Parts: sequence; structure tokens; C-alpha cells
Amino acid sequence: MTNTPVKSPRERYRVQMQAEIKQFAWEQIATDGPSALSLKAIAKRMSMSGPALYRYYASRDELITALIRDSYRSLADALRAARDSGADVIGLAGAAREWALADPQRYFLIYGTPIPGYRAPDDTVSIAQEIMAVLIEAVAAQPIDEQATPFDANLEHHRHWAPDDSVPTTTVHRALSFWTRTHGVLSLELAGHFTGMEFDSALLYADELNSLAPR
Repeated sequence: MTNTPVKSPRERYRVQMQAEIKQFAWEQIATDGPSALSLKAIAKRMSMSGPALYRYYASRDELITALIRDSYRSLADALRAARDSGADVIGLAGAAREWALADPQRYFLIYGTPIPGYRAPDDTVSIAQEIMAVLIEAVAAQPIDEQATPFDANLEHHRHWAPDDSVPTTTVHRALSFWTRTHGVLSLELAGHFTGMEFDSALLYADELNSLAPR
């Protein structure tokens, strides 16, 4: 059994302060959007000086990256937990919707409009690929005989992001279709575009995904 190193009081305090800073950042994002995120404003809310806060996050982009990492990791963990509980691809899509509805700001930070001037580091992309890997695995467990399409021919040469070269391109295509259909409906729902239309958005979501399920 491997013993986890015990953090020093200073390390524990640093983790606590970073968590508090991120909480204030989320509150600011909910009010003004991620583009308006300001370390100076957060420092003022926390009764800190700017230089004191910079000891925990050296820049706005570093803080945004931490929030993005947390968001992707949270979603990846939610989908992995659903998979481990026996969820099929439809169940995974349901878990993704529950995750998004629980915190729309977190969803929009990673799947909404890009933040001007911000570029996410490569490691956030690798966490995002974990999400796709779980989805491809679930789709591969429900094989279906399909005719290749012109997009499949294109995808065959542009699937470096897929985790398993042995998975047929048609399977990767179906997983990609689930992914795009999921986020298409979720983005419209969370942005309020269904407001006033009075239909059950959960049923729309289910119908969109069921249309992709093997028959």
C-alpha cells in the first residue's frame, strides 16, 4: 500500500486559497462572463492586494486554465462513473446533461464561445479526449453495420484524436455524431433558446439521441 504524502500546513493553506479564488472566479463568471474575469476584482473581494493574489495565480489565463481543467475533469469523472455503473451510450448522454444542468457556467466555459485572447494549453485537450474515449468505447460496445459515407472517407485520415486505431471509422463517426448532437441540444437549452416554446427539452434530447442508437 502506497502512503500519500501529507501536505505541509503551507501547502494546505495554498490549496485552500486557490479553491477560494476559484469560487470567487466562478461567481464573477456567472455575473459578467469569462471574458470579464479580473484578478484585481477577485483580490478586492477577498480583501487582498493584487500582488498577494498573484502568488496563487500569476495571471488571468492561469486561473482560467485551472477552471477549465477542473471542468473537464469533473465531466470526465462523471461520464466514467456512469460507464462503470453500466450506462450505455444513451446513459452517458444523460449523465452529460445532468452534469451540464447542475452548473451551466461550467459547461459554457468549456463548450461555449471561446474567450478572446486565451489559448488553452495542450493538457486540457488531453482531458477532453478522455471524454471522447469513453464515448467511443460505449459506441463500440453496440456495433452496427453501416455503409461508409463521404465523411467517413475524410475522417479516416483525420482521426488522430481517437484513442484506439483498431476502432472502425464508422464507429468513431457515430461517437462524433452523439457528441455533436448532445452539445447541439444542450447548448440551445442552457442558453435559453427553448424558452417560450413550452415543449419538454428532456424529451427532445432523448429523441435526438435515440435516433442515433442501434436498431
